[in-house]
Amino acid sequence: MTTPRSEAVERTFAGIAPRYDFANHLLSFGIDYSWRRLLVHSCSASHPDKVLDLATGSGDVAFALERALPKEADVIGLDFCQPMLDQARLKWKDRGSPSNLKFLHGDCLDLSFADGSFDAITMAFGFRNLEDRPRGLSEMLRVLRPGGRLHLLEFSQPFLVIRPFYYFYLRAVLPLFAWLVTGDRKAYQYLGSSIQGFPDRRGLTGELLEAGFGKVSARPLTGAIVALHVAEKKSSD
Repeated sequence: MTTPRSEAVERTFAGIAPRYDFANHLLSFGIDYSWRRLLVHSCSASHPDKVLDLATGSGDVAFALERALPKEADVIGLDFCQPMLDQARLKWKDRGSPSNLKFLHGDCLDLSFADGSFDAITMAFGFRNLEDRPRGLSEMLRVLRPGGRLHLLEFSQPFLVIRPFYYFYLRAVLPLFAWLVTGDRKAYQYLGSSIQGFPDRRGLTGELLEAGFGKVSARPLTGAIVALHVAEKKSSD
């Protein structure tokens, strides 16, 4: 598997930022709404006071967290692609600029927060794009408080019965649809290749445990096309 380069990933998402939301909803047939709802519910169920949404993109998860959590809870959305953050900040202004929600430019591989700063971290469909996944997990673990949880929503490897049809969609159908919607076929060819080369939920569970997380659960969604992982930082760390 080729490791994604940060500069290339940033250019890819910068080029599709204005149509990113529309393309996501269309190309997933709207299922991405339910995936993100499950992520937000998983995080909000433990009533965290301070949440960091990594690879926040256009901010959909951050906005949903802001609505789901009590008013005194703080949510920070962080992304390293400025055009994507610009889209999030436009939505932020349109929604009345809630004071407990902030969007910051930053790098998942070098988080500018003190140790133990957050009760929870969320990340939706950004983890496979990290140039150095172990380093990213190390940073997430560092900024979580002991007992805090990482809620990681990411593409996975589907059940064998649907795998041939799904891979055909990724290789042939998705890039064509994406070209019609965004005008950028290469961006979604990258998406398909990054998904096919990514570990399944057992492999990702192993990466989380190796990084030092304690209890890890993995829930397959939509035929295991996507998986929701929840990893807890050990209280002794």
